[in-house]
Amino acid sequence: MRPVAVIGAGMTKFGRSEWPLLKLMNVASLAALNDANLGDVKVDGVVVANMGAARLNKQTAIASALVDRLNLFPAMAESVENGPASGASAFKVGYQAIASGMADVVLVTGVEMMRAVNNLEVTDFVASLSHPEAEYIYGVTLPGLAGMFARLYMERYGVTREHLAMVAIKNHANAMKNPYAHIHQTVTMEGILTAPEAVVNNPPIAEPLHMFDCCPVSDGAAAVVLATQEIAEKLGRQVVRVAGIGQATDTHAVHERPDPTELTAVRLAAQRAFSMASLTPQDIDVAELHDAFTILEIAESEEVGFFKKGEGHKALAEGVTSLGGKLPINPSGGLKAKGHPVGATGVAQLVELTWQLRGEAGERQVENAKNAFACNFGGFGNNVVATVLTREG
Repeated sequence: MRPVAVIGAGMTKFGRSEWPLLKLMNVASLAALNDANLGDVKVDGVVVANMGAARLNKQTAIASALVDRLNLFPAMAESVENGPASGASAFKVGYQAIASGMADVVLVTGVEMMRAVNNLEVTDFVASLSHPEAEYIYGVTLPGLAGMFARLYMERYGVTREHLAMVAIKNHANAMKNPYAHIHQTVTMEGILTAPEAVVNNPPIAEPLHMFDCCPVSDGAAAVVLATQEIAEKLGRQVVRVAGIGQATDTHAVHERPDPTELTAVRLAAQRAFSMASLTPQDIDVAELHDAFTILEIAESEEVGFFKKGEGHKALAEGVTSLGGKLPINPSGGLKAKGHPVGATGVAQLVELTWQLRGEAGERQVENAKNAFACNFGGFGNNVVATVLTREG
């Protein structure tokens, strides 16, 4: 397979958008294309990641619509839907097109406009990815699944609500340094956990998870431009190479898993990505993990191999995963504070890591970052994509 590089990255601010869906896509895509500075090099393909445009925004065929908006004819165009892992799946499709020789340059854009409807409909929309006959029909929601997972994990490994709060505090602090983040709000242990007013400020959502344990409902778009490494070098860009991609699945219904506290698809996807990259978890300098709920950052950090099982919360408490720590996790603010427009999330993770590897992350820059890892978590861990990026030179 041919080597593939990320040569352009861009995104919109996450949050509540006043723009329509197509403009969100357009703005992020143009930012990535401008960053790539392609000149007369043409774009051969466009891949759009999205989960809910047909239901939430009454729009379909949005990949071909984006080609039209950007005047990229006759580029190939397709949309990819893989729940909250749509972004990394679309990135994988773009990678495959270039690695196989079908294309030389591909634009990958993720987009979601979730705040076009009320929170009840959004909750139901996201819940539709659960098992239709064993979960959804009985009113299962993603916060509900996460709450049950958190309770089991806490009882087995000694994770406390203080540890969950540490994830939120860390990621909110990182988001304060990210102009694209949805939530710019510093939080403290006292404010969300111990003060009397915390009962009001941080109400329960799905015990033991409270409001500050859950990501917000966000609009937003993110985009990257992929190209052959040869083109990247000709354009004089710092080469951020796609070193490894892994994907794995698990049972659709969570209760069918032998051990519900094990995220098998996360572990296998990470192993496959590291194997392809010829790297280990210990080689990673910075990571973006899918913390739709605070417990997931802790659990994923163990499943991908950064820490032993049951020790992720200890590393968190010791500051290992903070910006100044040995392995910063979610310097962007993560889904928890950067936001989670589901179709855009996986692409946004890779935008952040591209900026980190190029030394362009501003106040949240991780020093001397060379190898980066992303985990994009689909369903409740039933379809997961892991990606490793490497800076060359």
